[in-house]
Amino acid sequence: MASTNLQLHEVPVADRPPTPWLRRLKAIQFILIFDLGCLLNNACHFMLLPIRILPFRCTRGLYDEGIRYTKGAFGCLLILACQWFAPTTLSITFEEQGQGRLTKDEIDQIVSRDESGKVIGLKLPKKSVLIANHQMYADWWYAWCLAYFMDAQKDVFIVLKKSLKWLPIVGWGMQFFRFIFLARSWASDRVALARQLSRLGKQAQEEDKPFLFLLYPEGTLVSKDTRPISKKFAEKQGISDMKHTLLPRSTGLHHSLRSLVPRIPRLKLIDATVVYPGIPPMGYGQTYYTLRSIFMNGVPPPVIHIHLRVFDVGEEVPIGDLSNSNPSALPNLSSSKKIAETDIPEAEKNEFDLWLRNLWREKDLMFDAYHSAKRFASGGTTVPVEIPVRLRSSREVWDAFCFFLPVVLVTYVWRRFV
Repeated sequence: MASTNLQLHEVPVADRPPTPWLRRLKAIQFILIFDLGCLLNNACHFMLLPIRILPFRCTRGLYDEGIRYTKGAFGCLLILACQWFAPTTLSITFEEQGQGRLTKDEIDQIVSRDESGKVIGLKLPKKSVLIANHQMYADWWYAWCLAYFMDAQKDVFIVLKKSLKWLPIVGWGMQFFRFIFLARSWASDRVALARQLSRLGKQAQEEDKPFLFLLYPEGTLVSKDTRPISKKFAEKQGISDMKHTLLPRSTGLHHSLRSLVPRIPRLKLIDATVVYPGIPPMGYGQTYYTLRSIFMNGVPPPVIHIHLRVFDVGEEVPIGDLSNSNPSALPNLSSSKKIAETDIPEAEKNEFDLWLRNLWREKDLMFDAYHSAKRFASGGTTVPVEIPVRLRSSREVWDAFCFFLPVVLVTYVWRRFV
C-alpha cells in the first residue's frame, strides 16, 4: 500500500482510494459538458459543408476560416476542461540553440503579459514543427494547451492512426480539421504524408497563417510493453537504449521536415521535453495519469514542466540536400517515379538519425536532472515561466461551444418553417 505521505498524483492509479461520490457527480458533469462541446463543434462542421461545395474561390476561403474557428474553439474547450475539472499550470523553461540559458530580458521578449503582469501567452515561432517525448495519452491534450498560449490553436495539425478516421463525431471532426491519417505502413504512408504536409505548408506560407505540426518521434508511449521493444531495437543497432524515453524513430520526422522546408523556408523545430511530477524514475506515465484519472477522478498533474528548445530547420537541423526540390510542386501519388523529397540518400538518413538520437539522449539527461532537483537544473532559465491553464477571457467560454450556433440555427429553422 502506498505511503499516506504521498499526494494522490504520486500514487499509481490502481492503488488510489475509491473516488468520492461528489467527485463522481463532477465526472458526469465533465462528460456532459465536454461531449456537448464536441457535438456543437462537429455540427458546425456540417453547417459549413454547403459553403465548401459552392463553385466560387471566395467561398473556399470562407470555409477554411470557419474550420479554423472550430479548431480554435476545440482548443478553448480543452483549456476549459482543465480550468473547470483538472486545474494545472505549465512551468516553462527556454533554451535558444547555440546560446544556452536565456536572460530575463530575452524571456520578456518571448512572453506576453496582461495589465497585472500575469503571463498569458508565448511569442514562439508561428510556423513550426513541435516534437516531444511521449508518456501518456493526455500528452496531445496538453500540447494543444501549449498551442493555445502560442496563439496557434487554430492551426494545429496532428498525425493519427487511420483506424480513428471514421469514429463518430471525434473522427469526423479530425477529418474536418485536416489531420493526417496514416496506416502505420511506411511503404504506403510516405508519399501520402509528404503530399499532405506539402499542401498544408504551401497554403500556410501563401496565406501567411500560423502552422504547427505536432509529432511524437517515439511513435508510442513509454510502457512495460514498449520498453523491451526499444531495448531490442537498440541492441540490434549496436547502440545504448534510453532510460526515461524510447529510442526515437527518425524516418517520419525526417520526411516531414523535408516536405515542409521547401514550402516554409524559415520553418522552426520546437523541441519540448515534458516531465510530469509524481512519476518516479523509470516509471510509466500511464500508471499515474490517464484521461479518466485526470478529468473524471480529478487528479491532474499539479504542474507540467516543459523545457523548450528552438532550432532553425534550414540552418541547424541536418535534413539533407533539398536543392532539387520544387517548392511550387506537390508530390504526385499516381507517379511511378521516386519523389526526390521522399527518397533520401542513406548517408543523409544516418546523419539525421544520429542528430535526433543525440537530442533524445539530452532529454534523458534532463530527466535525471529533474529527478535529482525536481526541476530542470541545467540548460534553461533559472526561474521558469508559470502559465495557469485557463482561458484568457470569459468570452472564450462561448467560443468553446461555438457560441451554440447549431442550436440557434435549428431553433430558427424550427420556428420559421415547422
